Amino acid sequence: MMNNVRSRDFESDAEDSGVLNFPTGKRVKIKDSDSTDTSSEGTEDDRTAKIAQAFKTIIECLGEDADREGLETTPMRATKALQFFTQGYCQSVKEVVGEGIFNEETDSDMIVVRNIDIHSLCEHHMVPFSGKVHIAYIPNGKILGLSKLARIADVYARRLQVQERLTRQIAQAIMDCISPQGVGVVVEASHMCMVMRGVEKAGSSTVTSSVLGSFKTDKQTRAEFFNLINSTSSK
Repeated sequence: MMNNVRSRDFESDAEDSGVLNFPTGKRVKIKDSDSTDTSSEGTEDDRTAKIAQAFKTIIECLGEDADREGLETTPMRATKALQFFTQGYCQSVKEVVGEGIFNEETDSDMIVVRNIDIHSLCEHHMVPFSGKVHIAYIPNGKILGLSKLARIADVYARRLQVQERLTRQIAQAIMDCISPQGVGVVVEASHMCMVMRGVEKAGSSTVTSSVLGSFKTDKQTRAEFFNLINSTSSK
């Protein structure tokens, strides 16, 4: 018998506040590339300055004048951007889920959230890959707030990643969080390391999946999941 299904597309409505959490301290001056810093590297400001200095060195090694008007503040802007792109290192599943776990008897319903936007950095070339993640689970007495699935995905996407590991981590995090009967995760993404460099194949996409619990052991459940995420009836 087919499971009852609660299916919902996810359209990202996250606020684009433009506020960066890094760095949180005072403004840091970028030193010249030939200077040496012997101070402690343990503070947020110290790490930020070190990254910015590295960006300035890269710009200079490319043959550019890092002090010209258009590039003078680029090292710090690039640092803040990179820290935002990798903010998942400063987050945990427990933190982002918070109180978003609820007791609910669902009679083995399958919960499906499709088309969650994700953006990550390939750890091999540090260029972006972007796409969608589809998440489904069958509760075992507890459910997650729908937005928490997207937040869990972001915790792992906002790191240096490979898509294969990212898919597994999202699935395992949900399993660890609420111990459902099963979890299924599919990620579809386009990788700039295949588009902007190397083979330069702009139309390529990569699909990875991870299934745990009943999604792995029950062929019917697994087939239902894949049919639902491939359905075009809901937009």
